[in-house]
Amino acid sequence: MVEPDQWLAQYGQKIEEAKRNASQAEAKLGGVGGSATSPDGLVTVSVNASGALTDLILRPGLRGEDPERISGTIMAALAKAQRAAAGQVVEIMTDFVGDGAALEFVKANMPNGYSGDGTDPEEPQPEPVRRDDRPDDDYFTNPPDVMA
Repeated sequence: MVEPDQWLAQYGQKIEEAKRNASQAEAKLGGVGGSATSPDGLVTVSVNASGALTDLILRPGLRGEDPERISGTIMAALAKAQRAAAGQVVEIMTDFVGDGAALEFVKANMPNGYSGDGTDPEEPQPEPVRRDDRPDDDYFTNPPDVMA
């Protein structure tokens, strides 16, 4: 039979170990983030561990592009960055809680999945065709060749 004082000492040690583990996990998660650039290199996004947008870079080549294409490009890059950040979260939580129900809960609550979940595309998406973004004077002086 375990003495009450011994049991209390062991329980206190377990609590201290859990606090240390939680502090380590919190510190690791604080450094998590993801970043992604669109295939055409014109949009770059960064997110934090929760997937919230922390930085958005739009390059001048987007000038004159269709707003729906720009928003679609931003959203695709954002989803990719969120998957990258979520992959880091899953790695850290695997070390912290191990395989089991808690880890499955974490995985199930990643809105865009996570890198390494087996659904990452094998081939990069082809670069979308961009509109001619030359100034009007250049465009009309030297129009593009158009096939009939």
